[in-house]
Amino acid sequence: MSNFELKTHKAGRTYSAPHFFILNKGLNSGKPLDQPCPNCFVITTPSEEDRESLYYLCLSLKIGRFFNYYLKGSVIPFICINDTRKVLNTALQNYEQQQWKIKVEKLKKINAFEENLQQQLTTISKLKIALLRS
Repeated sequence: MSNFELKTHKAGRTYSAPHFFILNKGLNSGKPLDQPCPNCFVITTPSEEDRESLYYLCLSLKIGRFFNYYLKGSVIPFICINDTRKVLNTALQNYEQQQWKIKVEKLKKINAFEENLQQQLTTISKLKIALLRS
């Protein structure tokens, strides 16, 4: 799975290989994204399975705040591409495939649960507005 390519994303560029994006500016630096934004890196992988594993690895590194140590800048913090590569390579050295597959499945379930809760909160908010307007 360590076969990936990390580059700076340029607006308008398309990628044919399986890929995802990593935010590189702001306090959410290191957050994996499915859609590009102006300030992000792109990770391309040879297979969809590698993409998924790396995506959830980045997500777990973001949640664990492993990227925060490398943030630079006083007004708008950012992370350099070399620091991002260093964090990913260090995490991949400690990678155990069998345990990681179990963690990825659990992370998927947690993300689905979180999205469900967000939808419930949105619906409750709309219900409050509808109740107050009637």
